[in-house]
Amino acid sequence: MQRTLMCLLIGKLGYEAIPAEDGEQALDLVQSTDAQILISDLHMPGLNGIELTQEVRKLNLDHYIHIIMITGRDDEEDRSKALEAGVDDFMSKGHNPTMLTARIRAATRLIHHEMELADRNRILKEAKDRIEDDLRAAASAQRSLLPQLEDQILGFRVSSAFVPSAIVSGDMFGCFALSDERLGFYAVDVSGHGVRASLLSVAIGHLITPDYFRNAITSEDGGNDLAAMVSALNKRFFSFESDEYFTMFCGVIDKTTGKLDFCQAGHPSPLFLGPKGTVQVIGDGGFPVGILNSAEFENESFQFDEGGLFIMCSDAAIEATNETERPFGLRRLQELVESNADSPACSMPKTIVSALTAWRGGVPLEDDLTVVSIERTIE
Repeated sequence: MQRTLMCLLIGKLGYEAIPAEDGEQALDLVQSTDAQILISDLHMPGLNGIELTQEVRKLNLDHYIHIIMITGRDDEEDRSKALEAGVDDFMSKGHNPTMLTARIRAATRLIHHEMELADRNRILKEAKDRIEDDLRAAASAQRSLLPQLEDQILGFRVSSAFVPSAIVSGDMFGCFALSDERLGFYAVDVSGHGVRASLLSVAIGHLITPDYFRNAITSEDGGNDLAAMVSALNKRFFSFESDEYFTMFCGVIDKTTGKLDFCQAGHPSPLFLGPKGTVQVIGDGGFPVGILNSAEFENESFQFDEGGLFIMCSDAAIEATNETERPFGLRRLQELVESNADSPACSMPKTIVSALTAWRGGVPLEDDLTVVSIERTIE
């Protein structure tokens, strides 16, 4: 009688009521129909109202079921248990059309709101998927600019490892023959992450071709002036309207003499593993590119002995933190290189990546990581 009367009242409100004789039948109907509101008595044979609610909440449905529980006026303990089980609202026993209307209208508003949120989430997800597809395409195009450094160039064995922290990266590097006797190389790390950093790194990668590098570093007397190229890049990319900048390390190695001319612009100092297994830090920092229009950059030189290994890492290597927020640090990086002095030089980038992965406990790096190693082989 109560079920029949309630169905009549619900029908007059413009809804379709689907009666169930007990909790088990109600559970079946919830799964086999598109019903979104469940009105249940607390006390029923078989599954009671709380048990029915618990079973409904276990279902993997594509929509939410708004559950209204009918209880006695003073069943506070039962209501508490019902809330814990997942009941949304309550009605007191008795034929009160006004109360029933209010409860169903409130449930309907919540359902409509949920449907609107679901539509918005669907639209956002579709937009997110399109953006991620575009970013993956951009990342593929960006990585095509990065050289596949596992090769011999002018008697130097060059190897690299690249681990982006996101889909796109702010790192860029290059290594190429400038002549039959000179090897040129550079590494760039753009500040920040994401699309803005990647666009700037791609612009730099397009700009610094072997021809550009060769022309930009050649002084009037035919010598190497790496600082001139860095100064030109600083003027080109400096802007009062932007806070973007990048660090850079670039150099030229003479194949015959082993002299390394370089300019360091805020990039982490490289390491040099000598033939005797000692590790040396090269450079002392310098000023980043694109921050100050009047910044000055300096040329420096270093003797690259035969059998030595030159290693450049972006700042992700020394700044990578473990679970206790301790950074990997320069000293630990030096010790890692020194302890692997007898390993093949070409494996050093992968060794560093593996050590950082272990240091992070498998958690992805928060910054892009680039490792480039250059070995001057013994002739």
